[in-house]
Amino acid sequence: MNYISKNSVVGENTLIGHFVVIDEDVVIGKNCKIGNNVIIHKGTKVGDNIRIDDNSVIGKLPMKSINSAIKNSDNILPAVIGSNTIIGTGVIIYAGCNIGEYVLIADLSTIRENVRIGEKTIIGRGVAVENFCNIGSYCKLETNVYITAYSEIEDYVFIAPGVVTSNDNFASRTKERFKCFKGVTIKRGGRIGAQATLLPGKIINEDAFVAAGSVVTKNVNKNVIVAGNPARYMKDVPEEQLLKNQ
Repeated sequence: MNYISKNSVVGENTLIGHFVVIDEDVVIGKNCKIGNNVIIHKGTKVGDNIRIDDNSVIGKLPMKSINSAIKNSDNILPAVIGSNTIIGTGVIIYAGCNIGEYVLIADLSTIRENVRIGEKTIIGRGVAVENFCNIGSYCKLETNVYITAYSEIEDYVFIAPGVVTSNDNFASRTKERFKCFKGVTIKRGGRIGAQATLLPGKIINEDAFVAAGSVVTKNVNKNVIVAGNPARYMKDVPEEQLLKNQ
């Protein structure tokens, strides 16, 4: 049995599975496919031609511990899902998210509140994007990537499986940490290899490449490859690999 609020709108030719909850003031476009056990929270806007697979939750309100260093999300806006997007099984997308068109969010991923994702970006299986992040268009975040809060990822960025980012140099000690929270910045065309770690506030500049397993402790210049722990300059990115030549 489904629950669909009488204050919500479901577009024509949209198919809805079993045990679905569609809360108040939700708008769902036409030609969508909503799987079983899906919950769509109050005010969420879902575009046309969208697929949401079983057991996903869209527009979830955030939780905050009394000890959290992350600022409150007061007056949070409903989630917005752009047309032609595919959302896999067991995905959680929080309120305040704005997801562009033709995005793919794979199974078991979590997108926290106040995150923006540009068009035609791929969010792989089990990816976690924390709150107050911006992710550009035409990006690819592969399986089990972790994007820490307050990070900025520009267009055409590639992040390989298992990459970890961080935003707290004090590792949860001293009140000083509350003044210094800063996620990572990956500029247009940046590429990060598998299992690399990026420390708080570090900037990966345009077309830079961080090799697999590296630990980035300093900003990385544009058009260079860095490797190691700590990551150091290895060589320039080959000309044929630069984004402008693709």
